[in-house]
Amino acid sequence: MFCYQCEQTAKGEGCAKSGVCGKLPDVAALQDLLVYVLIGLGQAATAARKAGITDHDADVFACEAMFATLTNVDFDPARFQVMISRAAALRDGLLQKLRATGASSDFPGGAAALKPAADLAGLIAQGEAVGVRSYPAVDPDVLSLKHTLLYGLKGMAAYADHALILGKEDDAVFAFLHQGLAAILDEKLALGDALGLVMKCGETNLKTMELLDAANTGAYGQPVPTAVSLGAKKGKAILVSGHDLRDLEELLKQTEGKGISIYTHGEMLPAHGYPGLKKYGHLVGHYGTAWQNQHKEFGEFPGAILMTTNCLQRPQDSYKDRIFTAGLVGWPGLTHITDRNFAPVIAKAMAAPGFAADTAAKSVLTGFARNAVLGVADQVIAAVKDKKIRHFFLVAGCDGAKPGRNYYTEFVEKVPQDCVILTLACGKFRFFDKELGAIGGIPRLLDMGQCNDAYSAIQVAVALSKAFGVGVNDLPLSMVLSWYEQKAVVILLTLLSLGIKNIRLGPSLPAFTTPNVLGVLVEKFGIKPITTPDADLKAILG
Repeated sequence: MFCYQCEQTAKGEGCAKSGVCGKLPDVAALQDLLVYVLIGLGQAATAARKAGITDHDADVFACEAMFATLTNVDFDPARFQVMISRAAALRDGLLQKLRATGASSDFPGGAAALKPAADLAGLIAQGEAVGVRSYPAVDPDVLSLKHTLLYGLKGMAAYADHALILGKEDDAVFAFLHQGLAAILDEKLALGDALGLVMKCGETNLKTMELLDAANTGAYGQPVPTAVSLGAKKGKAILVSGHDLRDLEELLKQTEGKGISIYTHGEMLPAHGYPGLKKYGHLVGHYGTAWQNQHKEFGEFPGAILMTTNCLQRPQDSYKDRIFTAGLVGWPGLTHITDRNFAPVIAKAMAAPGFAADTAAKSVLTGFARNAVLGVADQVIAAVKDKKIRHFFLVAGCDGAKPGRNYYTEFVEKVPQDCVILTLACGKFRFFDKELGAIGGIPRLLDMGQCNDAYSAIQVAVALSKAFGVGVNDLPLSMVLSWYEQKAVVILLTLLSLGIKNIRLGPSLPAFTTPNVLGVLVEKFGIKPITTPDADLKAILG
């Protein structure tokens, strides 16, 4: 195997024996094969679109299947066997329709012609031959950009899948997903064209995140600032971790009146800010931080655990029997729920001891999405003009267990008192419970939501730039981002496609970025690796 799509990749170079995330070589090979067949599907779908032919099932499946190959999502070999077969069938169906028009169905590479092996061992052998290092590119910088494109497409597909679950889609997103995949086997792809595709991936992802924002707010209302307890309530309990608000909603409906308290974990914290979810009285609080502490937190939680489209590392045997998965999340041996009938989760919660007593604890604020922030825009603008607010920092992104992420905690702690910190995604769990006070009634720490809510942060930046009559890059705003997996990759591409400059990125730079590609990003966009909180704050604030 060879995998270097996440920040924690072994030695900062690549996982070759097994994944740092727990991914085993057989799963890695099956994921590589699935991506390869999806490239063939992309070739067929792109050519078919030019002939006026589309296949909605193929479009939707491509999003779901690409999402399944993200870091820490699906590790179940049997499920990948099914997906590979499905991808080949959809590809072949499009090829048949294409041939019927008289159009050419000959494509570079073998992805459009590969016939999946009949058994798991054969599929694994096929996958071992078509990994990311097999993609055609004479120039290593072109290969680097192809890999960047691939990982950006994975992140975009994840956001598109989240939106699809709530009924929102756009054919332009499907079209580019296929186009981008097809380009990976283009032997003649030049450096400039490859860079253009990477930028278009970021541009298309902005549309995707807009869809997801409309899906979430359309279903559950605009988030409102909400205090969320970090304590516990006596009684039976279920912990929900992940991103999928629809799964949480269904669980809340099915547990209503049963005496079970529902707690969020990790990226589910922002769910408390949505009116359509916070109306359920048994959604009582937030338990734990994010996935870097899952083993400790899940082991101590005295109830059932539901994982939804989340970064799930290999669960320990001590609590494995209490974990259920939904959506695309999966590990061999875990109970997977496909139809949102959460009766097994509820039964496990009723059989577990639950919390023995109420536990008092502090609360944290969430729900500062764009409507909430822009609702006090006049106060914010006045505070800036009166020099009460000197600077805004967007400290956001992924969390992880690799050393160096304490930088973000220290950075936030050292931000001067006349500055405001915007945050989103699971990286905030390094500092989300810090008591940083307020400026003129505006909290200094504003939680804007999940990584899925990056669209809100972008819209706030755009609105402030219009209010001050300057470009986004001229605002008193600095972005200090952390990355772990492919959603973060595509968000970065989105920011770059918007022309946003001088982003600080860490804890380390992507292993799939060659020095020459990094040089282009530094020259064109001023991307900087993080150094130390003191040095970076001095460089930003002077």
